[in-house]
Amino acid sequence: MRSYDGQFSDNRPLKRTREEKVRLLAELKETIRTLKPHTSPELRTSIAGKIKELEADLAAPPPPPRERRMPSHQQDQFGSGPRPPRRPRPPREF
Repeated sequence: MRSYDGQFSDNRPLKRTREEKVRLLAELKETIRTLKPHTSPELRTSIAGKIKELEADLAAPPPPPRERRMPSHQQDQFGSGPRPPRRPRPPREF
């Protein structure tokens, strides 16, 4: 089966909300605390690197909220009065 552009299986980072990042950071800290002594050093350094990355990401100020805007194609039409008919109607006969 062929993939399409933008599919979740593409190699791209996941976008997480701030709350998800905080929860993931707590889970990773708990995981590294409960590791057995015979756990491989590579796994420990990998988890520690992810913890440092998340802490740095959370230390940065959150981005400012976006303004609520309408799409540009709706801004032109809103409030400009009645729209013209899509096609001209034939005159009625009474």
